[in-house]
Amino acid sequence: MDIGIDLGTANTLLYARGQGIVLNEPSVVAVQEGSRHALAVGTEAKETIGRTPGSITAIRPLRDGVISDYEAAEEMIRHFVRKAVPGRRRPRTRMVVCVPSGVTQVERRAIVHASLSAGARAVHLIEEPMAAAIGAGLPVSDPRGSMVVDIGGGTTEVAVISLGGIVTAQSLRVGGDRLDAAITDFVRKEHSLLIGERTAEDVKVAIGTAWPVPGEEEREGRTFTVRGREKVSGLPRTVELTVPEVRAALDEPVEAIIAAVRVTLEECPPELSGDVMEHGIVLTGGGALLPGLDLRMASATGIPVFVADEPLDCVALGSGRCVEDFDGLQRVLGKAETVR
Repeated sequence: MDIGIDLGTANTLLYARGQGIVLNEPSVVAVQEGSRHALAVGTEAKETIGRTPGSITAIRPLRDGVISDYEAAEEMIRHFVRKAVPGRRRPRTRMVVCVPSGVTQVERRAIVHASLSAGARAVHLIEEPMAAAIGAGLPVSDPRGSMVVDIGGGTTEVAVISLGGIVTAQSLRVGGDRLDAAITDFVRKEHSLLIGERTAEDVKVAIGTAWPVPGEEEREGRTFTVRGREKVSGLPRTVELTVPEVRAALDEPVEAIIAAVRVTLEECPPELSGDVMEHGIVLTGGGALLPGLDLRMASATGIPVFVADEPLDCVALGSGRCVEDFDGLQRVLGKAETVR
């Protein structure tokens, strides 16, 4: 069984050869303090974030797109592979694992070793912007410049791709987590209220915007009630947040993403810049769902911006295309690491 893995900071997706995406769960592991024994993984573990007793810790094994807790990451990958490939006797699998384009060699080795320890017989690495472009259906093998902006939970990958390779790229450690943190900081500073990351994510999904969206003026009048702990008194309190407030809170990380797009365009060869101008920029990843982001990016760059059809699944689908056609897409895959 060959598997493609989008090993994301927020969510992990598995693509099984011939079956499509078979798993999509949060990248969270709940462990017993001291023993490091995994009590829950994925969706079940995420429910424990911010609600665990002192003896249990909810860990996110990946930060900024790379492994921050090796043991938890290995346990998480093993659990997800077992869930995706049921049965008592599982053959050692060949894996295609997506990694940010800006990872160091040490970080790459950590991902490879965790995958091998979790049951892979061979591991190929593919850079996330390339996988996202393949999953979005861009002609990555053609002599034409295609630009993709993949906004994940921990990183934003901006790349111009041509002839099966990345011509120029920026890997920015800003993503959905930074957007959540920006909301948390704003509520703490402006309303003296402490809220958790799950509440901040709920606010972002409910009323978060990057730019006013034409035809959706009623959105501007929406509010969202958040409950948290008052910073001074320590007592529970509720606050009503408005759409303009949340947009202002998200301004800094959104502007950082747009700045990375500008830098990538400045470094792009003139011929490929013309292709990008003609065909536009494609947004993928969970951050692409932030209303108004495409409009704000188009306004800042003067280039049409489009959201991919299935932005959340693009990276996993791209790794899946590689799984389905190892030989045909050999140029975009990293050299295989095998069991020694």
